[in-house]
Parts: sequence; structure tokens; C-alpha cells
Amino acid sequence: MPMPLRLDYDAASTRAAARASKDGAQTRRLLALAAIYAGSSRTEASRIGGVTVQIVRDRVMRFNAAGPMGLIDRKAPGQPSRLKAEHRAALVEIVARGPDSAVDGMVRWRLVDLIAWLAREFTLSVSKPTLSRELRALGNRKLSARPRHHAQDAEGVEAFNKGALPLRWDKVRQHLPPDTPIEIWWADEARVGARVGQKNKITRRWAKRGTRPSAPHDQRTTSAYIFGAICPQEGKAAGLVLPFCNTDTMNLRLAEIASAVQTWLAQIGVKTLYIAPGSPWENGYNESFNGPLRDELLNGEIFYSLAEAKVLIEAWRRHYNTVRPHSSLRYRPPAPDAATPPLPASGSASLHLQPPMAAETTMH
Repeated sequence: MPMPLRLDYDAASTRAAARASKDGAQTRRLLALAAIYAGSSRTEASRIGGVTVQIVRDRVMRFNAAGPMGLIDRKAPGQPSRLKAEHRAALVEIVARGPDSAVDGMVRWRLVDLIAWLAREFTLSVSKPTLSRELRALGNRKLSARPRHHAQDAEGVEAFNKGALPLRWDKVRQHLPPDTPIEIWWADEARVGARVGQKNKITRRWAKRGTRPSAPHDQRTTSAYIFGAICPQEGKAAGLVLPFCNTDTMNLRLAEIASAVQTWLAQIGVKTLYIAPGSPWENGYNESFNGPLRDELLNGEIFYSLAEAKVLIEAWRRHYNTVRPHSSLRYRPPAPDAATPPLPASGSASLHLQPPMAAETTMH
């Protein structure tokens, strides 16, 4: 026996709801039900809707339960999120804290690093798009870091924000005659370009609407290019001032800097490693390595001695070659930690098992 339709609707009200609908699928379904209200069979209604009789029965059930709104296609709920409240709270904390270069081997988090962290801490596997969507939902964005001077006094900044400067004014006033004015001068550094001249701006001016008055715009300038390199600790520098920039001037600049660098390297006993002749692809390989080296180590560390730089760079190099996921390997580490069996009873040397992919990257 066919399932009866609800009694608070009829053919006219169902057609009126179809006319008012903005959803094409809902309109077709309402017209099919209006035909049933008008006395047509379920078979005729299925022909009007272009579906089977069973689907008409399903839509009758949805219509009886929720009215016309029950005939609108609802969005599928999809797979429930794998991240729970505890996972999100841990993500917020670790992103806010940032990585520890001595422990994590990096100075910034990447998505693949956070994915690996979730796998270690919670045995949870998520994809990059999923984690990116979750981080954005938690209010995080991938932003450019604000530069901070390496010798910044954090306690002094906090004291200044709390109003320590007026207190210092009071201390100064104690040693001055009454009503002595105090002037505060702020000093800053500016990098002055080599352009000589001016580039004026076009100022706004009153004029009749719809017209566009003209005004002189002086852009006469004379410029020069300054190429240089300095080593503040050693007090060494090399530089050139040239009227233009092309291949020849770039070669002159490289030759001048290389001459000064070669002299310094000879003094400290360091040899240079060049790209093999006829192998231009090695430059791209080196640049691909140098990019992560800058982003993940050099841009976030301050080296105060050559020994400190050697230790930190060597630790990062080992992390890069063994632990860090690489996109070219589908975000897998190139050579996981080697297995070292225990020493035999005789005391002979242990055998270090290295996978065939454990070739380490040469730093240029």
C-alpha cells in the first residue's frame, strides 16, 4: 500500500512552494508530489521526477517528516575529523612555543614537521591539507617573522612597556634645578641609496568633477650601483661603485669579492670547493640545499664563535640527512637512524648498518 502524504498540504500549496523555490532539484520533487496530491499514481510521479518509484517513496517520507525543506539535498557530513580537542590544544601550544633548534633540529615548523610530531606524540596520521585547514581554523597563519636584533634586551623592553622610562626621568630630575626642561632624542639608522635627485609625488588638488588637471612631475635622477661585502668581526671589506649593472659589472664584483675572500680563506687554512666543470646542474642542487639551510638554520640562529657555528651546522646537517622529511622522497626521511648492534663479548668494533640511501649531502 502506498505511503500517504501529509494532510496539511495539497496540490495547490505544493505547486506554490515549487514556484517559490530557488533550488531546481527541490522544485522537481515538489511538482512530482503535487501530481500525487492531484490524483496521479506513484508511477506517473516517478516519470515527472525522472526517478524510480522507490525514490518517490523515499521523498514522500522526507516530505512528511520535514515538509518542503526535507526535499533539499543536504551536505554530506563527510569523515569525522581525526583531531580531537586534546590534539588541537597541543597544536596550539607547540606552534606558539616554536621548535627548539637543539632538540628539533630546525628553527621553524613546516606542515610535514608537525605531521611527524603528531605521529610521534599521538600515533595520529593526517595529511598536509587537513593539518593546514586545522591550523587556520585555530587562528594560525604562515606569516613573515618580525626581525629582532640579536642583542635585544628582553628585560629592558618589558620594563619600558611597563613605564620604566618616566621613572628614569624622575631620577634625572632629582639632580637638576627645578623646572629644568628635558629633551629626549631618538636615534635610528637609515640605509641611504645611491640615487642622486628626487622623485616628486603628484599632490591632490581641487578641480571640477570629471576633469583631470595636469601638474609637473620631476623624475630626473642619477643613480649608481654599490656592490660590496664586509666581515665586521675581521674588519675586512670589498666593494665597487659602478654607474650601471650588467654581466661585466657583475663579473667585476664577483672577482673583487672572491679576491678578498680567497685571501681570508688562505689565512685561516680553508679550501674552497668548486662545481665540477661541465656540470651546471650542480648549481641547482646546491641552491636547493642552501634554501633549507638558510630558512631552517641560518635565519634563526646567531653564531657567536666559529666553534658554535660548526657544532650547530653539523647537528643540522645530520638531521637534514637522516631525520628531516624530504618532498622529493614523498616526505620521508632519506636515511633513518642506523641500527647499531651491541658490542660482541670479545670487544671488537661494532658493525654500523647503513641503508643504501644513507649517502649524505655534501655542503658547498
